[in-house]
Amino acid sequence: MKLLKPSLIALSLLTSCSVLAEKIAITNTTIYTATDNGVLTNASVVFENGKIISVNPLSIKADKVIDGTGKIVTPGFISTMNQFGLVEVNAVSGTRDASAKKASINFDPSYAYNSETTLVPFARKGGITRSLVAPSSRDSVFSGQAFTILMNSSFDSVINTKSAVVASFGGERKDSRASSLIELIDKLKGQQEKLSNPDESAKKAKSPTDEEETLTALLNGEKPLVASASRSSDLLQLIKIKQEYGVNIVIAGGEDAARVKSQLAEAEIPVMIKVVANLPGSFDSLHASLTTAGELEKAGVKVILFSPDSHMSKNLRLDAGNAISYGMTPQGALEAMTSNVAETFDMDSGEIAVGRAADLVLWSADPFEISSNVESLWINGEKVSTESRQDKLRDRYISKDSKPRGYIKP
Repeated sequence: MKLLKPSLIALSLLTSCSVLAEKIAITNTTIYTATDNGVLTNASVVFENGKIISVNPLSIKADKVIDGTGKIVTPGFISTMNQFGLVEVNAVSGTRDASAKKASINFDPSYAYNSETTLVPFARKGGITRSLVAPSSRDSVFSGQAFTILMNSSFDSVINTKSAVVASFGGERKDSRASSLIELIDKLKGQQEKLSNPDESAKKAKSPTDEEETLTALLNGEKPLVASASRSSDLLQLIKIKQEYGVNIVIAGGEDAARVKSQLAEAEIPVMIKVVANLPGSFDSLHASLTTAGELEKAGVKVILFSPDSHMSKNLRLDAGNAISYGMTPQGALEAMTSNVAETFDMDSGEIAVGRAADLVLWSADPFEISSNVESLWINGEKVSTESRQDKLRDRYISKDSKPRGYIKP
């Protein structure tokens, strides 16, 4: 085997570096920043090496300039509480890896993540560039650890395997909801006592277990606890737990949250809302309403919009449109899919601001309208295709001439 000449190696390295360092500018467009700057018109954004380096500069110097006249640029949307890469077909058990029979606080489903899932490219059609993937369990209080992914379908797309602890406190479990809350309190209290008595711990001279490290992270506010709960009485109990132990609690579900919106706002607890959950699905959600997201926003609650149906997560932007039509502000709806999520789960995206990750979406028109579509999408500054399996099937069978031989009648 012949060795490559040094000149060829140098040329190869130079070429790869030049591609990586390409500076791209989107100009003459409307930018939804998801920051206090709001909406910028006739504006531009410049990004390089995966980061936004300039917003609305006086002059543009870039390797590639994209004219965004008549179009809209938003931060990439962030989906949450779905099972991307963990569930492919709900009816096929071999494609379901989101739960464990004996789930624990440290169950890590990211080991089973399939980056080549067909659901991710389909979701990109809805402008989704990142996602918080969550485990599910009805047999244990703790479902396990949620993890964060880039929606680029690459083998290294998992960027944080322990983004949050997921737990359930609603009425769907077999045990009493009281036992769920007591189990959480007992674990937090027990670990708090161990941390407050370091001398006693030193005597035992044992390294902390994985569970103890996770509980410590919760107590120190280093990791959020995503608590699935809907009934207002359960939400009040979770507020008390935050006040007692300092845990950063995030409510998921919260169909009855509007009834205790002032308490949630005062406790600074974010609420993840399924906008279209407008009818009671159980006795825990008797007050579900399309107006909930708007009511929470007006009360000062940090709202996150989510769609747990992994197969239709691309419709998250349409859910936001529904929230707007029922009282949420357009800025609030945008932040509920971008900056609010990024801040809650410690992501470096979610805003169009200098230094943020270049997760950007170029839309044909208003992203909250059903007739709009994604024209271009970048994740960490890299352009990613929005072609899905559905597109490929359409192209394959739309013409009789292009059909495989087995589908052509003799």
